[in-house]
Amino acid sequence: MKYGLNMLLWTTDVNEAHDSLLADIKKWGYDGVELPVFELDASRYKSLGKKLDGLGLERTAVAVSPAEANPISDAPAIRQAAVDRLKKVVEACQAVGASILCGPLHSAIGQFSGKGPTSDEWNWGKDTITKVADFAKGAGVTLAIEYLNRFECYFLNSVADTARFVKEVNHPNVRMMYDTFHANIEEKNVAQAIRECAPQTVHVHISENDRSTPGEGHVDWDATFRTLKDVKYDGWLVVEAFGLALPALAAATKIWRRMYPSEEHLATRALKFMKTRWA
Repeated sequence: MKYGLNMLLWTTDVNEAHDSLLADIKKWGYDGVELPVFELDASRYKSLGKKLDGLGLERTAVAVSPAEANPISDAPAIRQAAVDRLKKVVEACQAVGASILCGPLHSAIGQFSGKGPTSDEWNWGKDTITKVADFAKGAGVTLAIEYLNRFECYFLNSVADTARFVKEVNHPNVRMMYDTFHANIEEKNVAQAIRECAPQTVHVHISENDRSTPGEGHVDWDATFRTLKDVKYDGWLVVEAFGLALPALAAATKIWRRMYPSEEHLATRALKFMKTRWA
């Protein structure tokens, strides 16, 4: 098992200003960090990868799809923009040394049609992700598709939706991830949900019901950790919580107030919580 910390707790752009923070994360005992890939210059990620190597921190990556590069748009030019943009994200992952790219790559975050996904959107999504996956295979990157709750997107909202999508794409570099925050909203039974998606799951986000410190809310952690063990999950457990300095995501995440005493409190308590529960 590897324990990671999503850097969106602090920033959407990890750079030299975060050198001391990255050193602290290593000191706190994390195995790695999850890097937001919102800037698309691959060269800057190569130097960041070297820095993380020097600290002994492994890394995964997370990205989103914006409206102007929506993989399920009815406009072919926008879908092509999504393919082009996600390929650049994959290049950044390769440069920084991240073999897993997670997130709601499947559709534009925070954009709604006023109804559920159509069959055309479903097929456009599969076609877009397949094209990106072919490119990702050459880069040694696996796409871990994340479903979001119904208030953040309308395309993939549950384990059942996402597992079906991944199975229909049927590509070795397309899998899915499980996020305890979204599952807490959308799944009727978290143990059943984890078992249902286990064959496709390569990544897990540990996130509390209010996006604050894991273990200090009401997510069904007993069922979550017990079932992950039962299905023999042995990948990353990555803490995902959000700070206030994220204007690029605020419209979707709805984080308007501080949910924890400090970022260090959240990070250190979360790691202890995960390790204790897994043990």
